[in-house]
Amino acid sequence: MTDTGRGAGPDFIEALARGLDVLRSFRPGTPAMTLSEIAGHTGLARPTVRRILITLEALGYVRQAARGYALTPRVLELGMAYVNALSMWDVARPHMEKLVAQTNESSSMAQLDGPDIVYVARVAVPKIVTLSVTIGTRFPAPATSMGKVLLAGLPVAALREVMAEGSRSGITARWQPSAAELDTTLREVRAKGWALADQDLAPGVRSVATGVRDGDGNVIAAINVTVHAAETTIETLLEEHLPKLLRTAADISHDWSLTAAVPAVTV
Repeated sequence: MTDTGRGAGPDFIEALARGLDVLRSFRPGTPAMTLSEIAGHTGLARPTVRRILITLEALGYVRQAARGYALTPRVLELGMAYVNALSMWDVARPHMEKLVAQTNESSSMAQLDGPDIVYVARVAVPKIVTLSVTIGTRFPAPATSMGKVLLAGLPVAALREVMAEGSRSGITARWQPSAAELDTTLREVRAKGWALADQDLAPGVRSVATGVRDGDGNVIAAINVTVHAAETTIETLLEEHLPKLLRTAADISHDWSLTAAVPAVTV
């Protein structure tokens, strides 16, 4: 639903915000929606939704489908512009590929968006897993190893503010911690420097994650190794894969620091 009180000041463009609301209304499992369904998800009036869809269609972001409207691949440009602007993938990719070759398990990188994590890079191996993951996939942060790492890196006030928001992932995680349980878990993560998620998100999904830092030591992303619980024990994950993951994160952090330190020159 839209937040009618979200804008402040004369420079806030409500029409743009409503257009983004329409794009975000398309969730996993709903590749196409009718005008009425989009209006219901966004809380916008049908005439308003219709005008927005006509505009998005003209720009190439949605298309008419057999059942209403569907997103087009051009929407990916919006997310990839963010990833490419950070040069995150270019720097992290060779390190992640090396990690995957060493472990024969998938590795992903994510950043925090409110109380959710959003995947920004991934190197996968063909495995049968409970949940499908691609760039842009969103999961509730507390139930994921990367989310625990990212939440643990927040100041207390920022953590409370983030967790007061509602998840937009559309996923109901198996582990629904109380505030006290989450605080205890995050204290442990801060002390260890890594986090484990043992089927907290969904059955069969087990992962370990650690932070990737900038030149000032701030955690700006998290990287993980994900395994299938029926194939890989926690002992194997922590004793064999975790040391490799920690080295990979340190290498990426080092390269990010060097990249950020290079002055930009315009010729």
